[in-house]
Amino acid sequence: MPATPRQLLWVDDEADLLESHRLFLTEKGYQVDMARNAADALEMLRRQPFDLLLLDEQMPGMRGVSMVREARELAPTIPVVMVTKSEEDGTLREALGADVNEYLVKPVNPRQVLSVVTRILEGPKIRQQALARAFVDRFREMEATDLRGLDWRGWIERYAELVQWDLDLTSAGEAGLHGSLRTLLPEGRRAFAQYIAKQYPHWVNAGLEGDRPPLSIDVVGEFLLPVLESEKRALFIVVDCLRLDQWRGLEPIIASMFEVDTTHYYSLLPTATPYARNALFSGLFPGEIAAMHPDWWGEREDETLNAHERELLEVQLREARGATPVRYHKISSAADSEQLERNLANAIAPEGVTACVFNFVDLLTHGRSESAILFEVAKDEVALRQLTLQWFNRSALLAVLKEAARKRVTVVLTSDHGSIHCNTPATVLARRDATHNLRYKFGADLRAENAEQALLFRNEDDLRLPRHGGATAGGNTLLATGDCFFVYPTKLREYQQRYRGSFLHGGVTPEECILPLAILTPKR
Repeated sequence: MPATPRQLLWVDDEADLLESHRLFLTEKGYQVDMARNAADALEMLRRQPFDLLLLDEQMPGMRGVSMVREARELAPTIPVVMVTKSEEDGTLREALGADVNEYLVKPVNPRQVLSVVTRILEGPKIRQQALARAFVDRFREMEATDLRGLDWRGWIERYAELVQWDLDLTSAGEAGLHGSLRTLLPEGRRAFAQYIAKQYPHWVNAGLEGDRPPLSIDVVGEFLLPVLESEKRALFIVVDCLRLDQWRGLEPIIASMFEVDTTHYYSLLPTATPYARNALFSGLFPGEIAAMHPDWWGEREDETLNAHERELLEVQLREARGATPVRYHKISSAADSEQLERNLANAIAPEGVTACVFNFVDLLTHGRSESAILFEVAKDEVALRQLTLQWFNRSALLAVLKEAARKRVTVVLTSDHGSIHCNTPATVLARRDATHNLRYKFGADLRAENAEQALLFRNEDDLRLPRHGGATAGGNTLLATGDCFFVYPTKLREYQQRYRGSFLHGGVTPEECILPLAILTPKR
């Protein structure tokens, strides 16, 4: 059965002069109805639906801009193309204000009109088909790639490409192809864990020698300090638990205010706030923080270890460039957000560094395990991205960024670690002294029942971590791989019921380890 022609309505008091356009569009498969004035056109819209409206601005009786508003009351989603003789800026601004989709100035030739109509009506389908063809071709290449040959730069490129395909296929509604993309993830995560197991101890123990990626300890020195060298102040923003795909969702909004230069770095292990974010602010490995500032680091395993981020940043900046003013904001609740927005005019210091930590995304991922409603709303990575975007559009973070753009303050924005959607329980054998985290554990006698589900490091010194259980202890560190979460044999059913499907962090996957870092320069 042939497809039903798309219905176009063209409104122009000189309709006789447009016959060649009508015939050309008809030959290309469109049904074109003509009207000589707005009143007739509106009556036609009441009688039948149209796929697109073309109209002149300057007609007897009702003007084209006025007709757009009435037409949208009858057909709220109808695309509108204004085809008019008027070249006045005022007319163009009025048309844009009325939300027309395209504005063409006569004289126009039939192919110009066809191009605009095709782009509006057929463009999404054409782009979807082109995307599908491109993905099928590239999928074969990605499937055949030997992941063992990737270095740290290659892993960033691989992960960034997978994220972009994820976003593109989701946006295009290509559920089948998106499912194919996801078949690449398990093997990719296994290969990445093997790569990290081999390379990470060398990265953290090689100092500045050798070819290693930027790590958490390098962020301030490599990215924030150069901004301070060229400008008297900078805004340093850390969004806790922000994955690369979530950042890509926020980037278009931020790009309207800033020139965005995005790069990537690797989180320290474990990919958890007490370790990764303290390393960010201090420029030190966790073991060094515990040794140099013992009063700030005890035997705790929670985020109270992050109570001294401001002091750690002050020490790092003082050692790097001398005394530097630091203004610090931690936003962990609605009350914190409201207070920051109330004092927005004074939120960014006139000199030095203003550091802001936003905990919403991390709270969202943790709270999801405790709330059935939140679990359903953020049921997968796509939903989590959408929820993050909804939060951002009404957040204190966006308000601070707008203030920075207004005051022409350069921003360094990053995350401390990502998260992974966990669906596979991994049984852990441990003594009672083992820590209770779901993606990482410390203990003197500790192992995973299935060795492929975790990386085992037998000495904290290999990872530059604090020694747990005393200065001479050499306890094991167990880090989950893939989408696993740790369970004990005696609590298997309880843990499965409670944590399966949760977004967790602390382990070794690209989603947790490879993080975005953006330099945001206000647009002039």
